[in-house]
Amino acid sequence: MATDFGSRSDAGRVRENNEDSFCLAPEMNLFVLSDGMGGQASGEVASRLATETIVAYCREAQVKPSSALRETHMAGLSDTSNRLASAIRLANRVVHQAADQTPEQHGMGATVVAIWLVDQRMSLAHVGDSRAYRLRGEALEQLTEDHSFVAEQVRRGSMTEQEAAGSNLQNVLLRALGVDPDVQVEVNEHMLLEGDTILLCSDGLTRELSDAQIAAILGDAEDAQEAADRLVDLANQAGGEDNITAVVARHTAKPAGALARMGRWLKGSEVQS
Repeated sequence: MATDFGSRSDAGRVRENNEDSFCLAPEMNLFVLSDGMGGQASGEVASRLATETIVAYCREAQVKPSSALRETHMAGLSDTSNRLASAIRLANRVVHQAADQTPEQHGMGATVVAIWLVDQRMSLAHVGDSRAYRLRGEALEQLTEDHSFVAEQVRRGSMTEQEAAGSNLQNVLLRALGVDPDVQVEVNEHMLLEGDTILLCSDGLTRELSDAQIAAILGDAEDAQEAADRLVDLANQAGGEDNITAVVARHTAKPAGALARMGRWLKGSEVQS
């Protein structure tokens, strides 16, 4: 199986700074996205520290597997998932220390959502309200649960989805990197099928687009990069009130990247003749 991937990040139409970050390690099938918070440039610093720390740690784990698991091993999960969780815990400490040591960065933090694909298994870990979705066939499924106040109220039945969408408390997170010395990381594993498409995104995308719009683009796009571009463009057209980031990974046996684009060009040439 191969992984076709694409990514796009945009400040949106309202905000001057882009506090979203992503870091891709396609040679490992590792994809990480983070949404920073903290005002001015602090959010940008937090999200960049988070993504870079996670990828660097996982790369080290590939070279030195015995030194990768610095935290308690979580039973029932693969070594890959445990390493990914450890990487996020380390990122939390790095962001927390940076915020503690630099006065202008006090209070900064970040969300994170990351996937690590090994054969048919996907390790998925997240903190905060950046999301992961899977499109399988025509069915779009949200694979993460937001660690936010309004999402928790919906889960408890104290608030409807409609009330949550209109609440001025949407930005209140129950978990985020850098806020405390330690953080609880939510980790899951999923088996992938050929054709599955995974979307990682910041809330600037999901607050502008419906599930139906997201599913339509993921299903219609010729490749992952086209999907990422179209998602961000449509979110901007819908208002673009926040930073918008999309990372798309498609699990496929078909040629990806340049080979796929060449195949479409040849197909187009045949039609024109």
